[in-house]
Amino acid sequence: MQVQTLANLHNLTASLLGIAAGILGLESYPGFLFYAFLTFITSALVYVFRVRPTAAAELDTTRYFVSGWTLWTGGLIDGLSGFVLTWTLVYGLVRA
Repeated sequence: MQVQTLANLHNLTASLLGIAAGILGLESYPGFLFYAFLTFITSALVYVFRVRPTAAAELDTTRYFVSGWTLWTGGLIDGLSGFVLTWTLVYGLVRA
């Protein structure tokens, strides 16, 4: 899985999480904690199902990512604007 594919996944997930947070009516810190927790869960699922090493091979994340932290934190900042945009839009539509 390449960096661009992972970025696309995180951006899509951020928008979907924004819709969910808006529908749930989350405000302030609970909304951001919701986003951070589920983004971490998304990264964990990508790690488990796509970057899982075989029994004989060591995990080499530098082959796909700039650093090992890119997998875990790359989507957190990149998708934040999309999350906030859809969160406030859906929250406003649901609560209006």
